Amino acid sequence: MSRPGNDAAALHIDTSKPHPARMYDWFLGGKDNYPVDEAMGRQMLAVEPGVPVMAKVNRAFMHRATRWLAGQGVRQFLDIGTGIPTEPNLHQVAQKAEPTTRVVYCDNDPIVLAHAEALLSGTAEGAIDYVQADARDVDAILEHASRTLDFGKPVALSLISLLHFVSDEDGAYELVDRLTGVLAPGSHVVISHLTADFHPEEARKVDEMYRKNTLTLAPRNRAQFAAFFEGLEVVEPGIVAAEAWHPELGDPIPGQEDIISAGYVAVGRKP
Repeated sequence: MSRPGNDAAALHIDTSKPHPARMYDWFLGGKDNYPVDEAMGRQMLAVEPGVPVMAKVNRAFMHRATRWLAGQGVRQFLDIGTGIPTEPNLHQVAQKAEPTTRVVYCDNDPIVLAHAEALLSGTAEGAIDYVQADARDVDAILEHASRTLDFGKPVALSLISLLHFVSDEDGAYELVDRLTGVLAPGSHVVISHLTADFHPEEARKVDEMYRKNTLTLAPRNRAQFAAFFEGLEVVEPGIVAAEAWHPELGDPIPGQEDIISAGYVAVGRKP
């Protein structure tokens, strides 16, 4: 189990503008955010009051997908776009099902690195590592991850609420293609992704907020989301809203019955 080599105290965390990971943390009720993140979060609440519930529903999908994958015998996970640690983390869910599970986390946000110790405490039988890298730096991610994961065996690639922060021009589809290309048959790809299909007017206003703060936001429609799974077998129940994916594998989030989440989710298997 390796530890981050950077001195967390020396990290530069930009608090001059909001950051999506810190806003997500605020929506989840966390404390690793700043006034600028809360300010934009409150602006988003004025547009769509259900955003905190949607964030929790998205997080709950990750938990259920991890449980399902563990039940399928998956023992290796590569989680890119990890975000600020919020328990239970992916490795806690996976290693509860099977203590020998190996997990590699990846993120490029300094605040995630500053709290990476919380991501590196797992079972003695398993293994956990953290990669500080941009999601688009596939070579660096794979080189580091291969120290912990055996890419000759099935791996679950987890891309939770990541790809809507990567535009087409920045290579969102190429990123997924390159990552899935190295996965062994029997591997899975787990994606949750923001869409404007369910809340078009609210999505337009949120997009304006992001643009004003020079942040990238690329919500995609169902067909565009489905394109990430080209060459994969999408498992049941297919492409659905987060709350509709195997709800029997977890407890409902309070308030979710009153909202339709703002994203699509799916799990694909590499044949």
